[in-house]
Amino acid sequence: MQQKPRTLLVKNAQVLVTMDETRREIRDGGLFIEGNRIVSVGPTSDLPQQADEVLDLSGHLVIPGLVNTHHHMYQSLTRAVPAAQNAELFGWLTSLYKIWANLTPEMIEVSTLTAMAELLLSGCTTSSDHLYIYPNGARLDDSIVSAQQIGMRFHAARGSMSVGQKDGGLPPDSVVEKEDAILKDTQRLIETYNDDGRYAMLRVVVAPCSPFSVSRELMRDSAVLAREYGVSMHTHLAENVNDVTYSREKFGMSPAEYAEDLGWVGPDVWHAHCVQLDRAGIELFGRTGTGVAHCPCSNMRLASGIAPIRAMRDAGVPVGIGVDGSASNDGAQMVAEVRQALLLQRVGFGPDAMSAREALEIATLGGAKVLGRDDIGALAPGMAADFVSFDLSQHGFAGALHDPVAALVLCAPSQISTSVIDGKVVVRHGQLTTVDLGPIVERHNRLAGQLISMVS
Repeated sequence: MQQKPRTLLVKNAQVLVTMDETRREIRDGGLFIEGNRIVSVGPTSDLPQQADEVLDLSGHLVIPGLVNTHHHMYQSLTRAVPAAQNAELFGWLTSLYKIWANLTPEMIEVSTLTAMAELLLSGCTTSSDHLYIYPNGARLDDSIVSAQQIGMRFHAARGSMSVGQKDGGLPPDSVVEKEDAILKDTQRLIETYNDDGRYAMLRVVVAPCSPFSVSRELMRDSAVLAREYGVSMHTHLAENVNDVTYSREKFGMSPAEYAEDLGWVGPDVWHAHCVQLDRAGIELFGRTGTGVAHCPCSNMRLASGIAPIRAMRDAGVPVGIGVDGSASNDGAQMVAEVRQALLLQRVGFGPDAMSAREALEIATLGGAKVLGRDDIGALAPGMAADFVSFDLSQHGFAGALHDPVAALVLCAPSQISTSVIDGKVVVRHGQLTTVDLGPIVERHNRLAGQLISMVS
């Protein structure tokens, strides 16, 4: 006899933001969940009153879990490294590659836990991670183990670098891989881990690092492999003016033209940054449904510029939010990233370039679309049971309760009170339930010290 799924009742939320088709915001709202899916959404009085577990979220704002579309979690080990504090992209990378060459499997595993904890506590429930450097026996499996331990819904991107300095690329030759080995390992990971079913907790992404660190052949072969298996594709593109110059000098075309030439456009593709994407590139991405991961803090930190997100959205380009690696952001606070996305568009394009609710939509529904998912990003019947709550009694919300939804984005970034992922409580009363964070941070700091000491 099949066991009935465990039920969860969420009730009395001061405001529940659905992000459904009509963008309902429900006062005194709630959810009824069976197993890992939402069964009903509405005013608390309209929901079943009994469940295996009840969460009374009186005085809380409830929103769909935020979706992080671009990260390099291993970089949490190299935040605020002095040599890279005041550099643009290429100089920043050159300073850090020699440090990252000493990464170990343990460092990948622990830094992933640390990065995911930071994301979870700031409202993220689904994250991608782009791991493109594999020294000293490190594997993408080391990240996957951590995601499964902490309970994060995870899109693990098998990155790669194959063109080192001797061949005209940016990375040192010591950290590049042979292309046949890259493709073979990517295939292994897809066959071992990828779940293409609804409510999947783990998917594998094919993700050569960037046009300046892999060959044309690897980009093309990676696209063929991804489409053979029906998985998503991800890379960096048009991040700054030097990136554009490299593309024109090396390939004789713009970054967007290069992507199109190699089959890297379509709804199964998303590119990180696209700060310097030109008008023709924006129109191409809108026409083909090619996604963009917008990383405002990183773009500001590296002085890459202001991505034209308003123009992208108007052209129909799917856009999500990404925190990028901690070494170019030094933080992975998702609400802070959403707020920065709004503020940066206004700096670049005027006070009405983006509203608080649009920024929140980009971080939920937008991220879901970029990752190729229709089961996350909104709270509606049939959707995954992924949501977070914020305690509106926090002092950062004082004086803003006439519009708690806008307050979440416009006021100082807040930490969550509750997180539920796949129907399971992962954060309760602001504390992770799946891991003991203290020892992880202590271990992380010890490993970070070891890593830096190897090159000092």
